[in-house]
Amino acid sequence: MPADLAVIGLGPYGLPLAQAAVAAGIATLGYPTGPEPGSLSPAELRRMLSGGFRHATGPAGLGRVRTAVICAPTPRAADGGLDLSQVETAARTLAAHLRPHTTVILESPVRPGTTEDFLRPLLEEGSGLRAGRDFHLAYSPSRVDPGNRDFTPANTPKVIGGLTPACTESAAAFYGRLTDKVVRARGPREAETVQLLESNYRHVNIALVNEMAVLCHDLGVDLWDVIRCAETKPFGFQAFRPGPGVGGHTVPQDLAGSGSGRTLRMVELAQQVNSQMPRYVIQRAATLLNEHGKSARGARVLLLGVTYKPDLADQQATPAQEIAVRLMELGAAVSYHDPHVPSWSVLDRPVPRADSLYEAAADADLTILLQQHRTYDLQGLSVKAQLLLDTRGATPTGAAHRI
Repeated sequence: MPADLAVIGLGPYGLPLAQAAVAAGIATLGYPTGPEPGSLSPAELRRMLSGGFRHATGPAGLGRVRTAVICAPTPRAADGGLDLSQVETAARTLAAHLRPHTTVILESPVRPGTTEDFLRPLLEEGSGLRAGRDFHLAYSPSRVDPGNRDFTPANTPKVIGGLTPACTESAAAFYGRLTDKVVRARGPREAETVQLLESNYRHVNIALVNEMAVLCHDLGVDLWDVIRCAETKPFGFQAFRPGPGVGGHTVPQDLAGSGSGRTLRMVELAQQVNSQMPRYVIQRAATLLNEHGKSARGARVLLLGVTYKPDLADQQATPAQEIAVRLMELGAAVSYHDPHVPSWSVLDRPVPRADSLYEAAADADLTILLQQHRTYDLQGLSVKAQLLLDTRGATPTGAAHRI
């Protein structure tokens, strides 16, 4: 069966798109751009294959689809901007096989202007075709929320910004097969800036509540009770909760390294605040041990949940890594438990995995809850653990020390 869609990049952005397309009955070709952190269970892979998904055996198949979506990852570069190397590779590969009337869409997180100033020249030079005349070109920010059972691609509105009105309509026609609502932006720069705003909104608000966590602890105020009360306000407030740091694939952008000469000061400050949270967790952990007559050196510390998000195996930018490193530097004996991570290494050294959660918590001098997986019985855990530091506010009130 010939493919109708090519998803270029099968990581955290491309794999969910491919799954949604197959579920919508679209024959989909998957083309990797490099080592992909995305993964499928055997059952999910069987469903996709039976639904019309297939892996590309080479780049030639990219020239036989009506729509090609570039979903290559864009990690942070050394200059503080975004590394577009995988987007460039994807664009050059696609351009060599691009045919007239194809709709090309970029979903990777990028700086405003990337679709027109970076992607467009690569596609035109490599194909000899003109964007907006010979093929359609658009940007659509990825709105994937892994593990979210309430909001899926089918009921999450999709923003589209095309190079021309015709480009926008062509991209909208494709996404209309996947989602209930398509929102048309004025152009690709506006659509790219939607992604910038949405990502930075999350990071800035997490930073605010992380600062509040530190302040409330110093004041002797129960922040979790403050949030519980504040979120009853029906307008002007959205509840965010503190944590041990911020992980995931979306990099906050302050536009440093973008060549624009501009920065977003609030985003820059948010990055500084959020990056300090692993150190704050270590500080609280050391203080708790000292208060109970124990030193961090030689202490047995159990870390619970080492992924960046609950109920997923993804460890991208998880704060658990830095927390484990800092504990080891203090001389603590670190072990971990995570139902989704069968093995874990820090500084290229394997970290002992606890087989029995309750026994490990009872044996540890300090247990630190870093991620609230659904399988954790936090009430029972709080009884078993000698000393429990809850970085997620997930345990019953009074059952643990919360950040």
